[in-house]
Amino acid sequence: MSTRTSSGTARTTLGFALITAAALALTACSGGEPATAPAGASGAPGAAKGSLPTEDVVSAVKKNEAAAKLLPADIRQRGVLTIATSVGTPPSSTYLPDGKTVTGVDSDFAAAVAKALGLEWKREVVGFEAILPALSSGKYDVGTGNFGVTEERRKTIDFVTYINDGQGFATRSDSSLKAVTDLTQLCGLKVATGAGTTFEQTLEKNKGRCAEAGKPAYEVNVFNETGAVWMSLQQGRSDVLMSTINGVRYAVTQQKNVKFLNEYRRLDVGFAFKKGTPLAPAFQAAVNGLKADGTYDRILRKWGVTGSGIERSQITPPEIPAPTK
Repeated sequence: MSTRTSSGTARTTLGFALITAAALALTACSGGEPATAPAGASGAPGAAKGSLPTEDVVSAVKKNEAAAKLLPADIRQRGVLTIATSVGTPPSSTYLPDGKTVTGVDSDFAAAVAKALGLEWKREVVGFEAILPALSSGKYDVGTGNFGVTEERRKTIDFVTYINDGQGFATRSDSSLKAVTDLTQLCGLKVATGAGTTFEQTLEKNKGRCAEAGKPAYEVNVFNETGAVWMSLQQGRSDVLMSTINGVRYAVTQQKNVKFLNEYRRLDVGFAFKKGTPLAPAFQAAVNGLKADGTYDRILRKWGVTGSGIERSQITPPEIPAPTK
């Protein structure tokens, strides 16, 4: 799962402009603080079209002493963690209209956990596809980018979960498609999605189903930027779009002539770490502490994604099984 950004060109509405301009760069995520952009759910109720919620749900978070004690001694002494962050689209992560300030579900959770652990972040905006390899090499302590927990990723990455999102489809309003419940419904169509994502992996892995059904294969159109994915759909160069459930639900409220089709599958989403990280227990305790003090629910309500809540944070849980169709 992932989200991306784009240097939008012809933007159809203010909302679409926010989605594409949300990354005049390639990716990112932070605690709603200014960030320098590199070159290259349901929607939020209560927020006017084209606007983003600005409620402060983090500043009241208190240090969770029990969670902080689980941090490795060197991290407690250092007091700072390096975080690689990726900016995509609301409600997961996006830029405010100033093009620098990052906001969203991921950034609020990152900021809240940092406060709970008594730590500061040293943030760096990194391309989505580069974050997991960089974690494995030890370049960063933590990664955020709406990373879904999969068995393949579990081989080299540890996760601490904080929401449940997943894979969903959208198409143009004039399409006869009603829902994609079986990937053979895509046969013969062009499907737009993001590079290096679980969507791309799912589509490539299941291409053979069309031949088995005696149908022409679907074509996977892969883009490095979220804005380019949506532009491909809007301009008719792709027939269907596959992206995050929450991201697609939000985007269709901000654009003309597109519609949400359906959820295809759910995935747990978490903070990402190098395999074997000693940080996981502290992060898990911090997230569960946010659930206990009400901060967790306030973040979900702010972004209109209460359907993505989890009962408790887990460390690298098994991948939620994919549909058999």
